[in-house]
Amino acid sequence: MKIKSSAFENQATIPSRYTCEGENISPPLNWEGVPEEAKALALVVDDPDSSSGKFTHWVIYNIPIIPAKLEEGASLSDRFSKGLREGFNDFGNQGYGGPCPPRGGGEHRYFFRLFALKDKLDISGRITRDQLM
Repeated sequence: MKIKSSAFENQATIPSRYTCEGENISPPLNWEGVPEEAKALALVVDDPDSSSGKFTHWVIYNIPIIPAKLEEGASLSDRFSKGLREGFNDFGNQGYGGPCPPRGGGEHRYFFRLFALKDKLDISGRITRDQLM
């Protein structure tokens, strides 16, 4: 599978609009190459360059296969009434928490990893990245 954003290129700087210095909204994402047997998707966004180790910015699961996208600002939107679920990020909040590295901490990388699920997840309550994995 391949995931992309119309807001920024792979390995490019994420625009401030999608960070704690801007509007802190989730970026638009689209994907292709989902296996035919997949029933839903999960997405984890994390920063492996955090001083505390891997820092999770977004956990979302039960994403429908179609449409093959999440609109800008999808986090905590009306679409979640259609079955999508968001877990906790490492800021301690539900939903998307944009890049927010400490000043002087150097450049950080952010990985958007998409997972194909053979079934929708029947999980009650909000979960963390580790619980999803």
